[in-house]
Amino acid sequence: MTMPPAPAAKVHPPSGAAPGMTPAARATLTLAAEQKSQILARLAGGLFLVTFVTSIPALLLCYAHALGDPGFILGGGFDRGVSTGALLELFLIAANVGTALVLYPVLRKHSEVLSLGYVAARLTENGFIAVGIVALMALNTLRLHASGADPAMLLAAGQTLVAVHDWTFRIGPGVIVGIGNGLILGTLMWKTRLVPRAMSILGLIGGPAVLMAGIAVLFGTIEAGSAVQAISTVPEFLWELSLGIWLLVKGFDRTALTELNQT
Repeated sequence: MTMPPAPAAKVHPPSGAAPGMTPAARATLTLAAEQKSQILARLAGGLFLVTFVTSIPALLLCYAHALGDPGFILGGGFDRGVSTGALLELFLIAANVGTALVLYPVLRKHSEVLSLGYVAARLTENGFIAVGIVALMALNTLRLHASGADPAMLLAAGQTLVAVHDWTFRIGPGVIVGIGNGLILGTLMWKTRLVPRAMSILGLIGGPAVLMAGIAVLFGTIEAGSAVQAISTVPEFLWELSLGIWLLVKGFDRTALTELNQT
């Protein structure tokens, strides 16, 4: 008996393709979609690198003296270093939002829920960063009007504002980053294969490590800034840095991108 022929594999048209479109037109549309996605990839890579060049100098060069010296608030005068750090962190917020927005149109083709979750995590992280900025600028304002005020009250107010900033850092970059950049983005990149899976593993390891260390700090199990917490951030640090460089230089994997556009 003659067996019936196997059904032909179903080929999904590219997003935006109209019914009856010729193969050549479909190919042109697919190519245009992939080129747009590669532009978004390079934008995301550049924005990830911007987060490094804004966050690290702000913390180490601009804020360190204000955060480490209880008598900073008594110094008098508006400190331009703190203001510079606040400006850098505003750029950091913009870059954080940018990474989520430029990756969303690509990643939503795999999972609408996870890609929206990544956007939400980035916005939540930025909320904590913004509160930290306000706390340090309030510290700067009190320093400007320090003359004639009770030094003991100023010291207490200054320590309170520094404590607020410290906890916004411990919860935002210290916890939420592990969920967003680590677990969610790591999972999306692993599933889609848009970047090498060996690289995605860093996110899948770094995310839980940052999250667990952040929760341990939250409950006082380990000290903030301790060696344990510093070591736990290394995989996440390498994940975000390598992802930024890879996307900026190479973009998305072409084969994986083609498969994603056809789903």
